[in-house]
Amino acid sequence: MRRHREIHRTGRVSWLRAAVLGANDGTISISSLIVGVAASGADARTVLITGIAGTIAGAMSMAAGEYVSVQSQADTEKADLALEMEELRRYPERETEELTQIYVRRGLDRPLAEQVAQQLMANDALEAHARDELGITSALRARPIQAALASAGSFFAGSIVPILTVLLSPRAWVAEIATGSALIALSLLGGWAAYVGGASVLKGAVRVAFWGALAMGLSGAVGSLFGLAAD
Repeated sequence: MRRHREIHRTGRVSWLRAAVLGANDGTISISSLIVGVAASGADARTVLITGIAGTIAGAMSMAAGEYVSVQSQADTEKADLALEMEELRRYPERETEELTQIYVRRGLDRPLAEQVAQQLMANDALEAHARDELGITSALRARPIQAALASAGSFFAGSIVPILTVLLSPRAWVAEIATGSALIALSLLGGWAAYVGGASVLKGAVRVAFWGALAMGLSGAVGSLFGLAAD
């Protein structure tokens, strides 16, 4: 009998969201900084230093924010598992019935639900309750260090395009070229994320590019305003 295999995209949601968020943030933030500073009339060295400093600050901010957030989730999971372990130690019959009721609500008849609950309790009671009662699985457990490194890395990757723009573009066209290259990068990133997630590539690309254009437009306007004021 040929094995039936289904490919679902929901397993990609967590890592895809983190990667896209970090890369988008890196491209939009650093491009906006560069466009704003360049529009103010700053020299090329100042624009480049601003971009590099923004990249370091942004990557560290993403890492710290993600670490604190995911660590809080990990602490909650740890406390819930400790509580569940104590409940299993003190009230095994009640916990078996609790598991039985979960399976009954999912559609099993009472005798089969009891049998499944008893077998799972005998095999690994804590894992069964963590998965079916608390919704905690090994694949989805909070990993703070991993999340922090992934966020910082994706932010840094997203900032490469605007930094290269400053290094390779003529000074007089930095703002314009930075805007154009960032929009291309954001469109490609948004389209790729939509494709991997099974959504419309065009909509994904336009959505990300729109918010990037808005951010850079506002930054450029502020930079021009302060540049005129300084004159």
